[in-house]
Amino acid sequence: MDEHDPGFFKVLLDNLFDGVYVVDTDRRITYFNGGAERLTGFAAREVVGRCCADNVLMHTDPDGTLLCPGELCPAAAVMREGVAAVHEVFLRHKDGHRVGVLTRIAPIRDSAGAVVGAVEVFADNSAQLAAAEEIERLERLSMLDTLTGLGNRRFAETVLAGRLGELRRYGWPLAVGFVDIDHFKEVNDGRGHGVGDAALRMVARTLLGGVRGSDSVVRWGGEEFLLVLPGVEAGRLGELLEKLRRLVESSALEAEGGPVRVTISLGGTMAVAGDTPETLLERVDALMYESKRAGGNHVTVNE
Repeated sequence: MDEHDPGFFKVLLDNLFDGVYVVDTDRRITYFNGGAERLTGFAAREVVGRCCADNVLMHTDPDGTLLCPGELCPAAAVMREGVAAVHEVFLRHKDGHRVGVLTRIAPIRDSAGAVVGAVEVFADNSAQLAAAEEIERLERLSMLDTLTGLGNRRFAETVLAGRLGELRRYGWPLAVGFVDIDHFKEVNDGRGHGVGDAALRMVARTLLGGVRGSDSVVRWGGEEFLLVLPGVEAGRLGELLEKLRRLVESSALEAEGGPVRVTISLGGTMAVAGDTPETLLERVDALMYESKRAGGNHVTVNE
């Protein structure tokens, strides 16, 4: 193929592992490559001609603040200022969950130098790649929850015992969080178990996308999840759990009958040297129930 043929570059871009899409000055998507389809779950035909905020990608910052439409939109800022930028953002996957990506945005100029659009290149962040490797390992050890793709309770018990051992031997800090989906029975009863299962996967993937590669997100059972968070310093746990609460709150699952949105109640605590898995779990479970008694969609921590 002739490298001067525009079709050559389209084939090249469509076969990149990274996602690439182009927007015009009205922020309408004009091109969406194969990598973008893989990372977002959306086919190009579903998004080309639409704005990313038009119930499509709906980018948020790490705190869950919606960036588009409006002046917070990274692409709009790049086109306005004419300077390339790098951002850590969370996009909405077609399945509803939030996906953390590192995105690089550059202005596109015409022959006269005027900005006529922007190109955005984005890729899984390191936590996502580490999670994929962890899933492969867990499958070999029969420690995987097949519905959500997370580690199961057996995995949680192994990880928690190991991290508590590190705390006792080396003094390495450890935090634990407990998560429960609010009013989940209403989703199952009102929308059906198939939608309920999809909502569980949405929450699981959003939680996984919001933590670091060294953290563990586990399906504890039913609509409950356990977070094992090594290296979190006292005073930062509430901030981290609040970030996860906002990310889940901003997620939405497209389903027959309309979007499904859920919230979560979270409890969090720092482990101490005398803790066993049982004492730690009992304490964090009680803190989660304090969030439930506060009305749900709430974080309660003991740091």
